Amino acid sequence: MSVAPMSLVGIDESPSSTPSEDGDRQLIRRVQAEYREMPGLCLTLDQACRLWALDRDTCSRVLEALVAEEFVAVAERGIYVRRTTA
Repeated sequence: MSVAPMSLVGIDESPSSTPSEDGDRQLIRRVQAEYREMPGLCLTLDQACRLWALDRDTCSRVLEALVAEEFVAVAERGIYVRRTTA
């Protein structure tokens, strides 16, 4: 008796994004929410890694994406701060 492999139903196999990109997008939204909830939040990369329990590479990638989106800026000594619209 042979068993045919089951197909997985409901998995989005969109070629436009990879699982890591989707995960990064979720992390980016989470970090944006933290900055919105805590006005004045300013963190170094190491502090951000600890706060969000992320490895250094992932955290750096997320913060650099936020810099590229002009949501945060890098101040003196590598401190990430939220940009203001005022």
